[in-house]
Amino acid sequence: MIRTGLRWLLAAIYLGVGIVHLRNPDAFVPIMPDWVPLARVVIALTGCWELLGAALLAWPNRRANWWGGVLMATYAVVVFPANIKHAIDNLVYGIAVGGQVFGWGYHAPRLLFQPVFVWWALWVGNVINWPSKPSRH
Repeated sequence: MIRTGLRWLLAAIYLGVGIVHLRNPDAFVPIMPDWVPLARVVIALTGCWELLGAALLAWPNRRANWWGGVLMATYAVVVFPANIKHAIDNLVYGIAVGGQVFGWGYHAPRLLFQPVFVWWALWVGNVINWPSKPSRH
């Protein structure tokens, strides 16, 4: 019951973020690392990735949920360099992104929570079972 609710919550989060990536890609261009080619195309692809992952997590099928978990855990790892660049640009260089400079109160939780998003996707997709009690044989 808890896992299902958290799976739906994660699907809703990625659905919303995916829509934002597709509707307003220019807002994300400044946080893209310089080594990423075709930034707008990559942003559109991440939006599609989020929508596909959300659909797979929401689909009432364990196999689809498993793939959604793997897809979104991988996504959380892949976008981490953009989150790091955003933090460095704001905190070290004072570069405004989208007209705003965010402080540690925004960036610290965002960076520290990224591994939780990886775990969350894997757990709700039934890819991993931690934390749970090991089965007794």
